[in-house]
Amino acid sequence: MATSAFPVLQRLSNSIPLDGAVQLDLVEGVLIFRASVQVQARVEVLLEKQQSEGLTEAEEEELDCYEEIDDYLSFVNRTVRNAAAGSMVA
Repeated sequence: MATSAFPVLQRLSNSIPLDGAVQLDLVEGVLIFRASVQVQARVEVLLEKQQSEGLTEAEEEELDCYEEIDDYLSFVNRTVRNAAAGSMVA
């Protein structure tokens, strides 16, 4: 089974915290990357504001960046889990 090409992030918003943005969890012996609690809280604020009053252009860009990062982390986590599963079978 061929894996997808590694996704490429085009940019990071200046509002995204670079320090402490990702937390590491160990799940069944496999390292999993997740958005930190503060990043998750910021995304929730943006989503609530989007529903209630709408976002500014800068906030839309920020939310889009968070979505790209979430997709990126999901890809990395799938790749790591698949590699770990493959090494357990071998």
